[in-house]
Amino acid sequence: MQRRIVTLKHGRVGVISDTHGLIRAQALAALKSSELIIHAGDIGKAEVLDSLNRIAPVLAIRGNNDRAAWAAGIPDATTLDVGGVRLYVLHDRHQLAIDPGAAGVAAVISGHSHRPAIEERGGVLFVNPGSAGPRRFPLPVATARVRVERGTVTGEIVLLDV
Repeated sequence: MQRRIVTLKHGRVGVISDTHGLIRAQALAALKSSELIIHAGDIGKAEVLDSLNRIAPVLAIRGNNDRAAWAAGIPDATTLDVGGVRLYVLHDRHQLAIDPGAAGVAAVISGHSHRPAIEERGGVLFVNPGSAGPRRFPLPVATARVRVERGTVTGEIVLLDV
């Protein structure tokens, strides 16, 4: 498991998932003020990450559909420390193999379900930005923003007008 320390000036993290090869202009606009972008899997193709990297550095994990050669070096999960706050990123929250509270994780970021949601459980914030890619279910197309400030983490869902 990789663990990274990320220093951000303002603590603004953009979160996107389940692009499945489609990077919408609306998603790029929603992420434009991010200092770091987390892609929570099902990227679809390397060009998606290239587009996101034009906005801010990208930390990506592989989703269950990211099995082509271009994705071989992308981890299945990762931990990062941002402003003294530990974030854990994986694609499918139901495959979470740690107790985030016991591991000192303040937020778990995941995708997979295509359902945007932010909820707190046991003192841990769970953030799922939903899907920013092709609409596959009658769910909104969305991204999320996470803010790390003074040792706390908050999140918001950003619905995209598509």
